[in-house]
Amino acid sequence: MSSPNRSTRRQWLGSTAAIAALLADAGARPLEAASAAAPVMEPPPDVYTRIGAKPFINCTATLTINGGSRLLPEVIEAIEHASHYHVDIDDLMDAAGKRISTLLKVPAAMVTSGAAGALAHAASGIVAGMDPERMQQLPDLTGLKTEVIIPKSSRNAYDHAVRMCGLKTVEVDSVEELKAAISHETAFVMVLGNRFDKVKLGLEEVAPIAKAAGLPVVVDAAADYLIVPNPYIAAGADLVACSGGKITRGPQTAGMLLGREDLIRAAWANSAPHHAFGRPMKVSKEEIVGMVAAVEVWVNSRDIKAEYKEWEGWYQYINDKVTKVAGVKTEVKGPSRGGPFPTLSVSWDPSKTGLTAGEVHDLLLDGNPAIMTHAAGDGSSFTIRPVAMKPDEYKIVAERLAEILSSAPAPKPKKALPAPKGDVTGRWDVSVEFQKGSAQHLVFLDADGANLVGTHFGSVKNGPIKGKAWGDEVEFSSSLKIEGTTLHYTFKGKVDGDRMAGSLDLGEYPGARFTAKRHGYGKMAANLAPVNKDNA
Repeated sequence: MSSPNRSTRRQWLGSTAAIAALLADAGARPLEAASAAAPVMEPPPDVYTRIGAKPFINCTATLTINGGSRLLPEVIEAIEHASHYHVDIDDLMDAAGKRISTLLKVPAAMVTSGAAGALAHAASGIVAGMDPERMQQLPDLTGLKTEVIIPKSSRNAYDHAVRMCGLKTVEVDSVEELKAAISHETAFVMVLGNRFDKVKLGLEEVAPIAKAAGLPVVVDAAADYLIVPNPYIAAGADLVACSGGKITRGPQTAGMLLGREDLIRAAWANSAPHHAFGRPMKVSKEEIVGMVAAVEVWVNSRDIKAEYKEWEGWYQYINDKVTKVAGVKTEVKGPSRGGPFPTLSVSWDPSKTGLTAGEVHDLLLDGNPAIMTHAAGDGSSFTIRPVAMKPDEYKIVAERLAEILSSAPAPKPKKALPAPKGDVTGRWDVSVEFQKGSAQHLVFLDADGANLVGTHFGSVKNGPIKGKAWGDEVEFSSSLKIEGTTLHYTFKGKVDGDRMAGSLDLGEYPGARFTAKRHGYGKMAANLAPVNKDNA
């Protein structure tokens, strides 16, 4: 989308068509022709290994932490070509938006820094519009709308993308709650894409109510694949946020915002390279062109059903290898809200195979080549997701997994844990030392022999505790729900009377250390007694 005050520069460039002509004159081939290009030989992974990073076969599909999906060859070629030229980003985005909107048959489109970036730009564009003073004001919402309504069934960690521009989330769980929540403070309503699962308070229920109130509806469709015409816009969505680096196989850090032209233009005005709230969420000229290439390939030559069939063939090969091991089973599961593709569940009988899922994960990752999976924890199953796997890698996965499971040790009899040396029941004042910063938490524990229950009060939220105590050791876990995210805490440490210390596992976040001191209720009561007496 072009900036409204760029007419001089646009006149100098001519038009968005002039950009295409300029590239053509310089020898760049049309992106549509890239699909006919000869396959490029895969280079060695030296770019990673020479600096100490470890590449792996990716059985986790499109997880960002594992690098997302694989770029299509056409996308790689488009990015390489784009890197040789310079272009006005306003005009390039305008041209790219028109091309994508034509391909996907939507009113307007823009390339963003992933689906989360699309949500952030959607929020800032709706709230601040194209008023430069209001745009500079964000995330201060003085004088602006302050709330976004989100159904409970749509809450997730990516809500942060709209909260970051200052909006307060209002969670609702019924049509009645939705209607009651709408007020003069409501900026828009946001829902999570639900094309594969029936959910409570989905788009079909939300859109008519929001429309009647004059509110835009934004859909987070990051996990979906592209359908032409867009089913969410057809069902009443005003804006749809899409990921570029998942099943579309465009640039990992790119995405798209699709929908109403006025809202797309406002979102673009609030985004980089303009000096507004979205300035840090930059998208390069290479990513813009790469995103266009990915959409072109999707529309012109990708066959998702054929890819499904190919992946299911991979699963059959894996099944045939691993089920030769006694007690091992597999199951193909269909697309779901979190992943629009078939997946393979692999499970084994823990009475026959003495490995946990976490141990299988480590053995696969420690091999050569390394294999990254979803296997984790003390269970005996995990899921394989195919989108980022290269052809023939499924054979390596099958053979390695069959080897690990067939050579697994026999299950070890569980050792009886020693009885706790002391009773840890009570209130514990906990000091958490993060790698940067610290916090004071409270933990209330109630011991029933070796079993622990209780409540964990964190910096902001609280949640239930479950755990174990044995000898002088203790381990307990909690889950604290905050906004759309659930944070997981696992405390492991040693107990010495009224003191406790050890490590704190924070899931996806860097670990921490903790020390705890049991609160002395008796001493506190004694100290307060004279005061109470005098006051009486």
